[in-house]
Amino acid sequence: MKPSLQTIHNKAGIPEYILLPIEVYQALKKNIDTKHSQLLNAHHYTSFNPADFLKNPVALMRMQAKIKQTELAKHLKVSQAYISKIENDDYVVSEKLLAKVKKIISKIKRGN
Repeated sequence: MKPSLQTIHNKAGIPEYILLPIEVYQALKKNIDTKHSQLLNAHHYTSFNPADFLKNPVALMRMQAKIKQTELAKHLKVSQAYISKIENDDYVVSEKLLAKVKKIISKIKRGN
């Protein structure tokens, strides 16, 4: 018996997902894992460094600390929208604000 695949379409009728039998998935996963290992060993991947893409120091610090905007906002006692505004590249971050954010992020990372 040939395994059947089920296609799931979005509201616009465009295919988005494929459901497949576990045996097919496991066979594909082995191939994908093997190819992925080969690529990693061949150094085809470069690591992602947020500093290469983010100009805003607040956004960079927050992302490197793996902290969500909502968590930082809670500790700074401001809204998430305000953090989003601060992280906008057009916003000029003052040294005072930067120091406060550094202190809060350090405190969050220590678990205080």
